[in-house]
Amino acid sequence: MSDNLASIKLVPIGIEDISERQICMSNRLIKRLGINPKQKLHVCFGKRISKVKVTEIANVPHDEIHLNEKFLNELSRVFQHHKFLVKYIQATEMLYIGPIIGLVTEIPAIHEDQEPNFGSIHTFCKELNQFVTNAGGFFYVFHYQDFSAESVNGYYFDDNKWVSANLPLPDVVYNRIHSRRSEQTRLFTTFRNVLEQFSIPMFNDRFLSKWEVYQQLMQEDSIHPFMPETRLLSQENFYEFIEQYESIFIKPVHGSQGRNIMKLVKEDEHIIIQTSKTPQQNHPIKEYFKNDVFYRLKPYLHNRIYIIQQGIPLINFVDKTMDFRILVHKNQRNLWDVTSLVARISAEQQFVSNLAKGGKIMKPLVVLTSFFKKDTAVQLIALMKELAIHAAEIISRNTNGITGELGIDIGIDNSGMPWIIEVNSKPSKNFEDSLTKIRPSAKAIIQFCTKLALDGVLEMEE
Repeated sequence: MSDNLASIKLVPIGIEDISERQICMSNRLIKRLGINPKQKLHVCFGKRISKVKVTEIANVPHDEIHLNEKFLNELSRVFQHHKFLVKYIQATEMLYIGPIIGLVTEIPAIHEDQEPNFGSIHTFCKELNQFVTNAGGFFYVFHYQDFSAESVNGYYFDDNKWVSANLPLPDVVYNRIHSRRSEQTRLFTTFRNVLEQFSIPMFNDRFLSKWEVYQQLMQEDSIHPFMPETRLLSQENFYEFIEQYESIFIKPVHGSQGRNIMKLVKEDEHIIIQTSKTPQQNHPIKEYFKNDVFYRLKPYLHNRIYIIQQGIPLINFVDKTMDFRILVHKNQRNLWDVTSLVARISAEQQFVSNLAKGGKIMKPLVVLTSFFKKDTAVQLIALMKELAIHAAEIISRNTNGITGELGIDIGIDNSGMPWIIEVNSKPSKNFEDSLTKIRPSAKAIIQFCTKLALDGVLEMEE
């Protein structure tokens, strides 16, 4: 970011004190931003641009901008006394104030006197708001059906609760829609069109399918040794895998949270089938002859598209399935960083480690040192981080839209070899180590949003 980027508060002044289209700053702030005193410039706030006069006033604190109360209310009354980042673009005589960050997700209908619930990301939204409030900017949550070219009906956090308000268009949108079906609706398409109309970037752009991710990763030879063989499910591929591997997994292409996964294990001339339903719902383990097992799968498939994946003999923890979830985010330099790495241990009678299926998390070094020497365990953790970043680079390079966050699941086999089991474009927020008040992933998301918001402003400067 440029040096002439400052953190300020917007302070309203009575109508009689200054004119409606006037903003007041200290000499120190004017010099830092590189503004010529008494000149007129354009203030860019969200997607609204207003022409104003800049006035130097000695008693204005160097970290404040004073402006007419009526003018501030026109921008949005909720911005009073909020901290923002401000940048002056000399070439266009534009003063940018922001960022305004919107999170889009499904929000159930509520009565006027009720506070909204954002489901599995409710607590995470509070963390995002807290960090952006401290760093500078404004954060709100909205449903795409409440988004239009004029304004957004959304929720911002005030006085320890989420408050409904009519809000300006954001500088950037963070996509936390939970349903693939929602992203394919006409309303969501209309929402996308408005974003494109105003050049508002959105990440993560959409859900990625398991098959799409596999094809992208396989474009890079360097990552092939870490990928279990995977194909689209067909009768021919199924029997080829059954002959070649001791175990296989069948997963829905558009699945998530460990749902509707099947594990098949060879035992002599029979095939044992187990599903990933919860133990209370679990079908009894089925055993079939090889020749007719494919047709026995049909009741489980429900006409969905599936992939078939090579089973890897991964290390288990106290006889429970185990893998590692690595969370990666793009930083302000547009490079990938690891923000979290945890071991996931499955629940009893489960072969998937997802927390949605009763799994739990542990520190990776603790579980790895029960199999390997400490030096080896430390090396494995470093290797998993390196592999996750490499995978994220490949996916973001080959995916349309902006990819700024991925959850990558890696398993370790008995020889200490890591395997990329799965990649999630909208990873769960329930598995991170939340001992700190604001998780590293929340900080990373706000920092990347700020970068996206400022990118357009920096381009104006060039």
